[in-house]
Amino acid sequence: MRIPSLRARRWNSFWWIPIAMVLLVGACASPPESSDQGAGPSYLAGTEVTTTDGKSLGTVAIDSPCNESVHRDLRVALALLHNMTYSQAEAHFTAAAEADPQCAFAHWGVAMTFVHPLWPDVVPTERLVEGREHLEMARAAEHRSAADDAYIEALAAYYGDGVAEPDRLEAFRAAWAGVSAQFPQDPEAALFHALSILATASPSDKTYENQRAGGAIAEGVLASLPNHPGAHHYVIHAYDVPPLAERALPAARRYGEVSPENSHALHMTSHIFTRLGLWPESIEFNRRAEQAARERLTSGAISMHRLHAYDYLAYAYLQRAEDEAARRVLAEMEALEPPFQSHAGTAYSFAAVPARLALERHDWATAAAIPARWPAELPWDRFPHLEAIVTFARGIGAARTGDVSTAEATIAELGALETAAAALPGAYDWGIQVAIQRTAVEAWLTYERGDREGGLERMARAAEMEATTEKNPVTPGEVLPARELYGDMLLAEGRHEEALAEYEGALMRSPNRLNSLYGAARAAEGAGKTEASTGYYRQIREIAATPTGTHPALERAREVATG
Repeated sequence: MRIPSLRARRWNSFWWIPIAMVLLVGACASPPESSDQGAGPSYLAGTEVTTTDGKSLGTVAIDSPCNESVHRDLRVALALLHNMTYSQAEAHFTAAAEADPQCAFAHWGVAMTFVHPLWPDVVPTERLVEGREHLEMARAAEHRSAADDAYIEALAAYYGDGVAEPDRLEAFRAAWAGVSAQFPQDPEAALFHALSILATASPSDKTYENQRAGGAIAEGVLASLPNHPGAHHYVIHAYDVPPLAERALPAARRYGEVSPENSHALHMTSHIFTRLGLWPESIEFNRRAEQAARERLTSGAISMHRLHAYDYLAYAYLQRAEDEAARRVLAEMEALEPPFQSHAGTAYSFAAVPARLALERHDWATAAAIPARWPAELPWDRFPHLEAIVTFARGIGAARTGDVSTAEATIAELGALETAAAALPGAYDWGIQVAIQRTAVEAWLTYERGDREGGLERMARAAEMEATTEKNPVTPGEVLPARELYGDMLLAEGRHEEALAEYEGALMRSPNRLNSLYGAARAAEGAGKTEASTGYYRQIREIAATPTGTHPALERAREVATG
């Protein structure tokens, strides 16, 4: 049952933004490298939260003036919100609001579940309207505290009229900086501040200023509340970049214990395992995440969390040369019956998994024949950036098999999808991701037509563009990295030293990636660098699921080991 809205009234959500921006500058300036570099705030104690069947969701800290009867729902909802299990969090906040219509925090919480700052989606128009109604109800509610008032206005900054998503997120960040400064002992305010900082990180900033700042805040909360789900979650998101990933390994290895039955919490551990090339752990936790998400949503749809886990699972299997296991993942996806949750995470997985299986194994003929827009039940017109994944796979496959007309057609399709992706309202630049894919297909088509230098020049350009970006959290990695493709082209030309440099660069971004390791080993062999080549083949044997596998990399690694 939807709670009836109050009559709309005028308000000005932004009068305090300049003050909050000043506070934000102080909060983000010279962030500590980690939480052990000096004492942080002394945060309030938390309360352990469990589901109705006694499963842990971690610790949260709220002191609500709402009726005692709704406190449990509020705590469960808050823990689920930090776990980014938004649909379930909305259900618990809604239950609290229905049981105590004067509970401001419950109405705030419903509106907060509509906002997914780190996900590849934006709040739909109808949800913006509904969220504003809940904020109005929160403002009018009798059961509210000074902290509730601050939370309400911080969220209202996001819900302002007539602004683009990046502007909403900047206002959101400034507002939470103000709340955190006003309530320095509130760990929840600190964590929403950290989340907002991460949401406004620039993918082109290779100093990772925002990630370091947000991560330091989350680490501070974790030091005081070691079972807080949000602290674990945001540490992982903060350090989900190659130079910082090691910092999040302790949090990744504990998060599955803090919320052991929450699908997204289990999956989030694998963001760091993937960054560090720890494939067995990624497989373990994504299989657990997939199993935890098997129950359909209340709408009857298959959750995007289940499909998201499938993508990371297939990727990890492929890096261990477990091709049959990866194919079983695709078979499980093909056996699923709609409806599916209409979400970018759902569409990404359906596009990426079949593309990965073909591209990772250089099965160009299969790549060229991947069907578009599968499954048909998804609204693909909303996801041009994700439809481009399959178009890219078909284009690379066609170019590598000499199918010029198909390759040319996919280049034209990618151009149109690039334009549509660049116009998407989210803060992440999907347009450049499609541009990288289009350039890579152009490069290989040019190369296969005999213009070797032209192909190399275009492929180098794609690799350079990719180096200026960061992957979106929805993906474990590019379906085929441009830098690895550039290494492949250089290797084909016999330019071994240059190819080795590109493969090693790809491995800096994606450690223990099988094809990059194999490329580096072959390039080092060709350059006469026997020790380096032997080291790469040793790594291949170490990461492989079974050293007797039939992947070409394993076959050559065995030859080197026995030679």
